[in-house]
Amino acid sequence: MDSHDKQTTKNRHFGQAMQHALSGVWNVFSRERNMRYHGTAAVIAVAAGFWLKISEQEWLWIIFAIFFVFLSEFANTVAESLTDLIVKGQYHPLAKRVKDVSAGSVLISALFAIIVGAIIFVPKLFRL
Repeated sequence: MDSHDKQTTKNRHFGQAMQHALSGVWNVFSRERNMRYHGTAAVIAVAAGFWLKISEQEWLWIIFAIFFVFLSEFANTVAESLTDLIVKGQYHPLAKRVKDVSAGSVLISALFAIIVGAIIFVPKLFRL
């Protein structure tokens, strides 16, 4: 496909916007190794939630933690991609800072998810 065949204007309808959004989600899950790790951890957390019969309030915390990590990983992917586009393979200390801070935000969100999971699951596991 030539570059003149690529869309450069706003989406014309909701279906087109959804198609692009789903393409973005697929892109992150298929190309980002860490996103696959986060997805696997999310599946394990959801399975544990069903197995341990967690409360509605606990489900809200687990779902929030999962989506917080996912959103952080998506934002990290955006920051890294834009940085790579701008610096075009050249080292720049600000580019390193952007990537490091963005990766740090994913780390902090993952630590939050681990803490939420530990608070909810550990007491239930000890009762088994």
